[in-house]
Amino acid sequence: MSLRTDLFDYDLPSHLIAQTPADRRDHSRLLVVNRQTHSLEHRRFSDLPDYLAAGDILVRNTASVLPARLKARRPTGGEVECFLLRPAAEHGGEYWWCLTKPGRKLGVGAVFHHDSGAFHATVVEKHEEGTSLVRFDTADGSGIVAAANRLGEIPLPPYIARSGAGSERSRDVERYQTVYANADKQVAVAAPTAGLHFTPDLIDRLRLKGLHFADLVLHVGLGTFRPIATEHVEEHPIHREIYEIPEQAQSLLFPPCTGRRIAVGTTSVRSIEDFFRKHRLPTGADHADEASIYLYPPASFLGTDALITNFHQPRSTLLCLVSAFLQPGSSGGIAWLKEIYREAIAREYRFFSYGDAMLVL
Repeated sequence: MSLRTDLFDYDLPSHLIAQTPADRRDHSRLLVVNRQTHSLEHRRFSDLPDYLAAGDILVRNTASVLPARLKARRPTGGEVECFLLRPAAEHGGEYWWCLTKPGRKLGVGAVFHHDSGAFHATVVEKHEEGTSLVRFDTADGSGIVAAANRLGEIPLPPYIARSGAGSERSRDVERYQTVYANADKQVAVAAPTAGLHFTPDLIDRLRLKGLHFADLVLHVGLGTFRPIATEHVEEHPIHREIYEIPEQAQSLLFPPCTGRRIAVGTTSVRSIEDFFRKHRLPTGADHADEASIYLYPPASFLGTDALITNFHQPRSTLLCLVSAFLQPGSSGGIAWLKEIYREAIAREYRFFSYGDAMLVL
């Protein structure tokens, strides 16, 4: 059965697109969806322990967001914006795949630099889809990641408006990062936003209740948020993302575990489901792979029993995933998801990255 992309459209008043995070992470709202009773409850994220039980496993993406947006100049003085996407491991050294603006003036051989002299860069290759291979040279030899941590901006989605004030930047550096992000894994260009609602205190409460945490890393790329531009969902070229699942996390996801496997965010689902389609048992070692899995109705889910997620943009692959999870193995979740979103809009939930959350049980 072919799915029309316009099935995943909905109208959202602009004032419901969250521009700032909740004053306290776990004070965001939580819409609880019970698939067995087909019912909804309206709670706070701090109420999450009420719905979980000892032995349940929370699967978290601990990727850390790199301040990947760099400002620079061409030798003529013209402004440049360079967005670090991922290191070009195949080239070694300080080569990165990037998005650069203005693209037309930054052809192969073009150079640009930071005003402070912290780095110089050369465009080495350009690809038709808009990415550029850029070689970086840093003045102190520390590398472009270190330079980005000093000088870069957090790559907020375009629907979040910022004036450029330093106070805003400082707050985003803190809040557009989960409290459990692994600083040694700065491999995400966007936050795994479902995890933004957790606080250290809430995590302690969950541990005391007897829950376990299975931590993995998915290298979140911009493709996650690229809208579906094709007429039918199946025609959309799904993006690829690297994920890493340590041996300890694998052991929690397979029997004899008796609790529910609760994915914190769609990035965790993507990692779990790709892994389960390739492995019937733990691999016995830390495992890295590349996910190209595309989950839309009527998909089934092999390793995910419940889901914590934010509210997603229309025509997104994330919306497809959530609708499939509502009623695995059928297409009925599409209509139900629209009902749920209408209810959330009527009650003025906050949407997207800094918005509120859903718990689907």
